Amino acid sequence: MDGRSLRIGNASGFYGDRFSAFREMLEGGPLDVLTGDYLAELTMLILGRDRLKNPSGGYARTFLRQLEETLGLALERKVRIVANAGGLNPEGLANDLRALATKLGLRVNVAHVEGDDLVARADELGFGEPLTANAYLGGWGIAACLDAGADIVVTGRVTDASLVVGPAASHFGWKRDDWDRLAGAMAAGHVLECGAQATGGNFARFSEINLRRPGFPLAEVFADGSSIITKHPGTGGAVTVDTVKAQLVYEIGGARYAGPDATARFDTIVVEDAGPDRVRLSGVRGEPPPPDVKVCLNRLGGFRNEAHFMLVGLDIEQKAALVRAQLDATLKPRPAEVLYTLSRTDHEDAPSEEQATATLRVSVKDADAKAVGRPFSGAVVELALSSYPGFFLPSLPGDGSPYGVYTPAYVDARKVPHVAVLWDGRRINVAPTEQTQALEALSAPSLPAPLPAGPTRRVPLGQVALARSGDKGGDANIGVWVRTDEAWRWLVHALTEEQLRTLLPETRELKIQRHVLPNLRALNFVVEGLLGEGVSSSTRFDPQAKALGEWLRSRHVDVPASLL
Repeated sequence: MDGRSLRIGNASGFYGDRFSAFREMLEGGPLDVLTGDYLAELTMLILGRDRLKNPSGGYARTFLRQLEETLGLALERKVRIVANAGGLNPEGLANDLRALATKLGLRVNVAHVEGDDLVARADELGFGEPLTANAYLGGWGIAACLDAGADIVVTGRVTDASLVVGPAASHFGWKRDDWDRLAGAMAAGHVLECGAQATGGNFARFSEINLRRPGFPLAEVFADGSSIITKHPGTGGAVTVDTVKAQLVYEIGGARYAGPDATARFDTIVVEDAGPDRVRLSGVRGEPPPPDVKVCLNRLGGFRNEAHFMLVGLDIEQKAALVRAQLDATLKPRPAEVLYTLSRTDHEDAPSEEQATATLRVSVKDADAKAVGRPFSGAVVELALSSYPGFFLPSLPGDGSPYGVYTPAYVDARKVPHVAVLWDGRRINVAPTEQTQALEALSAPSLPAPLPAGPTRRVPLGQVALARSGDKGGDANIGVWVRTDEAWRWLVHALTEEQLRTLLPETRELKIQRHVLPNLRALNFVVEGLLGEGVSSSTRFDPQAKALGEWLRSRHVDVPASLL
């Protein structure tokens, strides 16, 4: 192990990720710290509903089962564990971990971080009556636990990057105003947070990589905040400049990437090949964090249901119109929201029945569960012998299911408690960062000269560009980048906001922000409102916008022949 670096691994990118990853990371090679990211906006809603049913719940139970298998191994190898699996109940998870250690005959110091849960103060803070209200804490509470000798630190809602920032700040003794070092760790944490997405998972040019079972990533973090992203030897997948860039542009906004510990300037990141499965991140400049912290609010929005009508062969549009007319006449009382979406996936003169089939999706929402339950399901099923020719459903609709609505909010960091709770009951209050800086957009960077005019070919954008997309509440993000300076000279002038609207007609009526990141040869687009009120409530075909970038890459554009 390199004595100059801190080796931080990741074993979970979401609640439900590969169960065996903890053991794989502990057995695969040397580590100092192993992290696990279990929380997302949707996860907080899931845990909120869990807590309604069981007040002692509200945390990621998978994590507890994973440690039942690996806690002894982690202690034996002196690997400290930091995870946000505490969700809405980090204290409960910490207590259950101590009970687990006793059961296994192990002595372990378990600490937790609390203060993010603001639901009891929702009215005071002007949040209304949410199901969950959690502020995004930073890494200094984690650092305080590790400084005191914790073997395991579990948190509630902290920023994903804090799982790396906290251990690095503790190990290297960074100060609260070491902005560049903190920003460098934030960049590394952002790469690690989604697990195997940094080692080739969900990668645009997946055929270049052996993805049968990609390994999980780790970062060798150095005292100056720079890092090398890598993975254990012999594991699947790959760590390349492009797999790392894919994660750097994932679910971000502009060049200023804000957190409660610092604001990282993503327009300053230098990404370099450092050898097989090794990519160096350096040069990251940092600034003070904004004075407010983000708060994730979730509330129960109502109930939803859905039916899929399979339309085969001829007269697809007329068949869909008949279903719509029949349901509109039958749905009484009519749900508050009824949405018809016709997907023309059918092919003319198709060689198989499935290839001759289109889908009409009918989504309904209402505050009353009954309005989207049996009346809707009954109306759908009753059409079976009285509608279009070839009527069939792939599955029968049932009762309505609840959905949540996500809303971001912001609150003065000084109003949010941040407490490190040690295994012996001692409580360490973590003060917010004193120096802050309001978050403002950067001036538009200067652009390279466009390529000279020349012959073009009309091809899919993906022949030149790579992309990765995702969600932030009701907004969708699309990061697009290219591999060469010449391709960048074309892309930065060709892929404008208006061109994106043309290529992705679903975005035409929405506000789009384009952010330019020249050092990554990347553009990041934020499409506001594409996902409505968030993942849980979205009726869109791809509710998390995970494939939006792949749709964009499939669209045909005029590309200079010199780039092909």
